[in-house]
Amino acid sequence: GESAHQTRMSCRAEAASELWSQRAKCRNLPSLVERGACMADALNEYQTALESCADQYEARLDVCARLGPAAYSPAILPANFVTVIDNPFHPLIPGTTRVYEQLTAEGLEHIEVHVTDRTKTILGVECVEVEDIVMLDDELIESTLDWFAQDVAGNVWYFGELSMDFEDGRVVTLDGTWEAGQDGASPGLIMPAQHGVGMLYRQEFLVGEAEDVAGFLSTSASAVVAYGSFVNCLQTEDFTALSPGSIEHKYYAAGIGKVLEIKPDSGARLELIDVIYE
Repeated sequence: GESAHQTRMSCRAEAASELWSQRAKCRNLPSLVERGACMADALNEYQTALESCADQYEARLDVCARLGPAAYSPAILPANFVTVIDNPFHPLIPGTTRVYEQLTAEGLEHIEVHVTDRTKTILGVECVEVEDIVMLDDELIESTLDWFAQDVAGNVWYFGELSMDFEDGRVVTLDGTWEAGQDGASPGLIMPAQHGVGMLYRQEFLVGEAEDVAGFLSTSASAVVAYGSFVNCLQTEDFTALSPGSIEHKYYAAGIGKVLEIKPDSGARLELIDVIYE
């Protein structure tokens, strides 16, 4: 609760800073009409930002109530990790590429998730590097490097990501980038070894940048996608305090990993269309 309160204070301060910056820019406009319109826009943006701060605060309080008030700081002991990620519901075997597609209002989104043979050591743990590229109508819009490792119990941990958004072939932002052990970031569980319905877990943690949380809705779900039909899937509900109200349902099939992702509010479906083994 205290962390959520401090984050809200920081969010408000950032909104106020942006307001004063915009007001200063408005004062340099040549006409009174332009200055007035600019000031009004700046104030509207400030009010919207404050509302977002309040929504995120309430979302964080909800997560804290469900996960407990203790600080999130998982103990990572390198000796407790193995070098192969073979969790049935999140296998990451080097040379494997999973291909997904979905139709969006902007066009056809094509995603390729490639498990490389590269590794990165984070907090003393050797992590597998996964390359994730997103194309929109054949134009690159996002490229991400993700780092994962599996412990001796079979839990798959998420240790960080380098996230690059593109416009016209150029990187425009690294928003969402984080690495465990840096700037207060902690690793999370991308796929626990145990799958109890109702179980909630953090997938990543860096306040203000990476706050994804997931929980199991079912351990016997079915999914029909372009690649095939699957039964006895794990179904999760994924959400983040950074985007209150935005929910995703994901389906994981044994031996494959994620096969389907649905956004309940819009019905958008990201489907597995192929798995390529080198």
